[in-house]
Amino acid sequence: MAVVTAGLLGSTASPALAQGFVTSTTPAQQTVADATPANGSNTTSVAKKSATAKGKDDGQPKVSDKKPVTPNATASIVNVLVEKGIITEDQAAEIVKQADDESYVSREAAKDATEKAADAAKAAKDAALAASPPGTKRVSYVPEVVRRQLRDEIKQEVMSQAQRENWASPGKYPEWASRIRISGDIRARYEGIMYPSGNAPGGYFPNFNAINTGNPIDLSTGGQIANPYPRYNSDEDRDRFRLRMRLGVDADLGEGWAAGIRVATGDSATPVSTNQTFGGNGGNFSKYSLWLDRAFLKYQPGQDLDLTVGRFDNPFFSPTELVWDRDLGFDGAAFRVKHRVSENLQAFAVGGAFPIFNTNLDFATNEDNKFKSDDKYLYGAQVGLAWKARPEVGVKVAAAYFDFDGVKGKESSPCWVYNASSACDTDADRPSFAQRGNTYMPLRNIVQTVNNTNPPSNQFQYFGLASDFQDLVITGQLDLAHFNPIHIIVDGEYLQNLAFKKNNIAGRAVNNFGSTNGLAGSGSYEGGNIGWLIRTTVGHKELDQYGDWNANVGYKYLESDATVDAFADSDFGLGGTNLKGYFVGGNYALSHNVSTSLTWMSANAIAGPPFAVDVLQLDLNAKF
Repeated sequence: MAVVTAGLLGSTASPALAQGFVTSTTPAQQTVADATPANGSNTTSVAKKSATAKGKDDGQPKVSDKKPVTPNATASIVNVLVEKGIITEDQAAEIVKQADDESYVSREAAKDATEKAADAAKAAKDAALAASPPGTKRVSYVPEVVRRQLRDEIKQEVMSQAQRENWASPGKYPEWASRIRISGDIRARYEGIMYPSGNAPGGYFPNFNAINTGNPIDLSTGGQIANPYPRYNSDEDRDRFRLRMRLGVDADLGEGWAAGIRVATGDSATPVSTNQTFGGNGGNFSKYSLWLDRAFLKYQPGQDLDLTVGRFDNPFFSPTELVWDRDLGFDGAAFRVKHRVSENLQAFAVGGAFPIFNTNLDFATNEDNKFKSDDKYLYGAQVGLAWKARPEVGVKVAAAYFDFDGVKGKESSPCWVYNASSACDTDADRPSFAQRGNTYMPLRNIVQTVNNTNPPSNQFQYFGLASDFQDLVITGQLDLAHFNPIHIIVDGEYLQNLAFKKNNIAGRAVNNFGSTNGLAGSGSYEGGNIGWLIRTTVGHKELDQYGDWNANVGYKYLESDATVDAFADSDFGLGGTNLKGYFVGGNYALSHNVSTSLTWMSANAIAGPPFAVDVLQLDLNAKF
């Protein structure tokens, strides 16, 4: 009768061990084969015992008699190291946790490997029996070395899976959660606003933002004000306490894709501030609003290119706030690309298109015949170089061009205005948000009706920007790290509005004259198109631990129409353009995630009536 001896079928061991073989035996030989243990012959077993008894090395693996180190033993050793002062308690806790985790994974892997090995052996035996011809007898034999090899391979597979799926440590986040990052910050601020003596009265400073976002102002002949109008404070000091909270979520979507969202506080939808004034919005502990501050999709096919669409951070290299406020978010699409020219030199480029204003679908709401769209866009491009001149010297320079398309106001077609609800076809040209400084012109070409009196009444007027804006911006930064970790950083920025035409603007402007009362100009027009800023910072670049610090001092000069005032710094001079002066400040870390800062800013108007304001800010910042 034939006897079939088979190895383990379907195992991951070598083919020679896994393949069975068939021999013809006599009945006596069959009896011997049936009596042979599954793990080897009796003779071999006796020989091994004899060699072991004599202390000889038979070349086989030995099992150590030493007691294995357990997590408890590890904890005892670690405690001794702590007592000796060799390691800290935090380091000890980390070591013990790691030992527990590895012990847990080892136990689970060994258990799983044993179960899988048993299942594989049973499956192999069943398969071999099914394939055996009638009249044969099958004896399954799986050598111990194969069993051990199989267990080790399965154990390794299980441990790799544990690391990939993050169940190696109990309580650890699953894999999908590791691709999501939550971050945020909270800032509490005291702000003191002080007006020196010598400022012109408030009536000399119309609040064009309040006018253009509310009802139009009724003007009489000659531009004199027939009715009260909103105006800025220029003489009464103010104090306020403010809060900023931002909470964001960033997600790695895989294959180069990422997404992010962030919500923030704010008194209003202003694009340049997320501050919420305590006692604002009606006071009496009223709840505060949350605004959608960021929401974007990003695609990064490689390290040197990324594309972003949605609402996102400023994509341009802009270390100062001469042109762009630090809180400003950009709506639209942008790309960034970089290229390493040499080991110490890298070139980069940034570009994008950003809608500033989209005409309401029902514009004008109160008219039977709707008006054409007056959409506004920002197009921007920047190229630059980052050069590591020496290990302790870094230089970064860039040139940018920004075209603000459609932001300039246009005079309307002849327009009949009967009351404050009447509309003209260029009303959408007025800025939907503005700060201070830009030059304005009337938008409506109002036709006198038969009901007009002498002087004319019903002169309800809106105002638009008097200049086009095409900004050339040159930016530079020098980083000196000779005293690392203390750095000396010098930032500089120069700005010129290439589209500014002073003579054309002066004929229709209503502000930024040498002597201005309300919305009528007299004297010479003093608006300009130049801006620059210089700042020096000394100290740590990042406030990472208690005691880190830095201090800065600088000077800023920004003429009225150098850039669109809506997007400039909202703190210096209370925001906008047509300002010059100095600023000084410092930051100090109270812990890894908490810091405090103190800033003093002193600003004066460049054009128009005398105006000066000093601002003091004391901040407590926390991040997570």
